[in-house]
Amino acid sequence: MYQLIDAAFDVEGKRILHPTSLSFQPGKVTTLLGHNGCGKSTLMKLLSRQNTPSFGQVLLNGDPVCQLDSKKFALNVAYLPQHPPITDGVTVRELVCFGRYPWKGAFGRYSQEDYNLVDEAIERVGLTPFSERFVATLSGGERQRAWVAMLLAQQSKCILLDEPTSALDVAHQYELLHLIRELNQTLGLTVIMVLHDVNMAAKFSDHLIALHSGEVIAQGTPEAIMTPETLREIYGMELALFQHPQTGQPISYIP
Repeated sequence: MYQLIDAAFDVEGKRILHPTSLSFQPGKVTTLLGHNGCGKSTLMKLLSRQNTPSFGQVLLNGDPVCQLDSKKFALNVAYLPQHPPITDGVTVRELVCFGRYPWKGAFGRYSQEDYNLVDEAIERVGLTPFSERFVATLSGGERQRAWVAMLLAQQSKCILLDEPTSALDVAHQYELLHLIRELNQTLGLTVIMVLHDVNMAAKFSDHLIALHSGEVIAQGTPEAIMTPETLREIYGMELALFQHPQTGQPISYIP
């Protein structure tokens, strides 16, 4: 679905992302990893059309994303930035209704089918009892679920999530990523996201892409990436590993 072909990004003559070629697998969860400033969010902004590559191309189904009109892009891709807009005075149901905007336009009237899709999205993320609550009154985890419901109502085939767990405690991080994984598996969604926690990324992803200083330095399955040598290359420090006693999943820690 998504491809980068020698895509690079410069700011004021400084190379932020070096020429990068990648393919993202449809129907899979791909997570971008790396330390702060390594190029993860820059790459995500190229995928989401927030930035235009200085060189190279970003393709969606073989078409340059810069050539797609806004509606066609929104019908294929839904994007949640690291810092979503302020939602004072907006209820959960009103927020999720915004996800239907690409299908209706500025003056389109919502049908009963639209409202049914909104209610279904709210139910999928477990917020039906809170549908008339103001988003600003929700906990951090509930608020992120409301934004995910809005993406679901958009009915795009691919969702982009830039650090969706950054403001959440460990319990809510787990709950949100478990939800995202469940939606990926039940709806066949393609998910591309940025995470800092390599253990969470390994648990909930099919494919990991690691960046360092604006370059892709490793990619592969969680099992392939979760080695002491690769983690040292990514984070610049020694990390040890042990296997989860029940799942066998590799888990990293600072020795």
